[in-house]
Amino acid sequence: MKANTKTNRKAQTKAERRVRAEISREAQARAALAQQSKNSRIINGIALGFSLSFLLASFAASLYNGEWGSVFHGWYLIMISPCPLVTDYFSIGGLGSAFLNAGACGMACWLFMTRLKGESHANTLAGYFLVVAHAFYGLNFLNMWPCFLAPFIYLKHRKLNYKSNLPVCMFATSFSPFISEFLFRYTQRQAYQFGELSLTLSGVLLAILFSIMLGYVVPAILPGAHAWHKGYNLYNGGLAFGILGFFIYNFMYKTMGLHSVGRVTRNNPIYNNFQHNYQLFGTVFFLLVFLFCILAGFYLNGKSFHGFRALLKDTGYRSDFSEKYGMPLCLVNIGCYGILFLLYLNVIILFNSGSGFTGPTFGVLLAALTFTSMGQHPKNVWPIVLGYQILYFVTSFFCQINGRGITWSISTQSYINGVAFATGLCPIVGRYGVRAGMAAGFLCASMCTATSALHGGFVLYNGGFTAGITALILLPILEHYVKETRKVMKPQRINLRAMIAIEEGPKEEA
Repeated sequence: MKANTKTNRKAQTKAERRVRAEISREAQARAALAQQSKNSRIINGIALGFSLSFLLASFAASLYNGEWGSVFHGWYLIMISPCPLVTDYFSIGGLGSAFLNAGACGMACWLFMTRLKGESHANTLAGYFLVVAHAFYGLNFLNMWPCFLAPFIYLKHRKLNYKSNLPVCMFATSFSPFISEFLFRYTQRQAYQFGELSLTLSGVLLAILFSIMLGYVVPAILPGAHAWHKGYNLYNGGLAFGILGFFIYNFMYKTMGLHSVGRVTRNNPIYNNFQHNYQLFGTVFFLLVFLFCILAGFYLNGKSFHGFRALLKDTGYRSDFSEKYGMPLCLVNIGCYGILFLLYLNVIILFNSGSGFTGPTFGVLLAALTFTSMGQHPKNVWPIVLGYQILYFVTSFFCQINGRGITWSISTQSYINGVAFATGLCPIVGRYGVRAGMAAGFLCASMCTATSALHGGFVLYNGGFTAGITALILLPILEHYVKETRKVMKPQRINLRAMIAIEEGPKEEA
């Protein structure tokens, strides 16, 4: 009898444990779903907030520089102009028109994010930031639609979820300059006139066929690109899109025996009066936006910054900050990261001759935020930015000893653009350390002005393309010499002696 009683008690205890375990798993699943739903609402709110801020800035900008009354005409000029990298929409349409374009493109993305069934994720926000970033220099409310909608054909054909794959549609807009080129200039050649809308049947057909091709090719090449750089380039589409753009551009021009054409320029008196530099307006606008992000994140995180220190220790390698730390802290990260990058731009423009706060500069500041919810934070980015400065000093030194001047500066537009996308290599810093990050920045900076020529500037993710090539060069070297990667970022400080000295290991016994 006693033995049977003990057996029954043990069976009852095991059953109770199973029930408690199932209840615990169900509670965890419910908590995860609730967290996912909260993250989705915040992500959608971020997209709406940024889009509305662009629209409000369009109104403020038109008053600031006296463009009131010509904003919509400027937007029209933006939409009917060819736009390879880096076409400055401040010059083509004006400051207010460029912000109106960014606001319209952002609101379109937000509508898809909220109307399609399902949750928005960190990669959805990344796609949104890339769309609005390039709406200042190459993407507009007209040329985005063929690229954006084309993958839906593939998704419908394969019966895949639209909302889950919405980022793919956003990433496909990287090829938007091809659409404008086919529609307005490619088949017209010398007959093209700036500001005059003229379409040809062959141009429209080319744009349609190109879009359909993109719809089936882009979803296929994105997964493979990740295997090339092993997750160390957050701008995953950049490498794949750059190679595809390289083929398309060379086929359409070199193979066909046609001379490639450059970006469109316009003599804009108002823009000239500001010396192509809306620094005051840009600094005030972005500072207000980023401070609001920090305050909103602080409030949504229970009126605290608890957990942000843990986020700053994350390596950023294959990391979804929104799942690990929550979107409120990601909002704080967006604000802090954005302010630091804004400070960097102001400093290099102040102390170096070159570019200013142009349309592309506004755009790359937004592009720099792309993966602040998926791997980027201030601690794993600064070594890459420092690598850019090291290239400049090294180049200056060699130019001096050879008796010639350096032809560029770190405030040159192409280098400003390049450094924003080079930050996508931040997982290298997190996993391999500061010196590896500086090497990545150095390599990326040395190539950033050359890669756009490979695709004629018709792929907007040129910085991601350069970062991808950098990863292909650097990773095999790092994997060969550094056998163990880091799980958590260590405290970072620069030791110049350690950087140049050979570290001695334990001596072998005789």
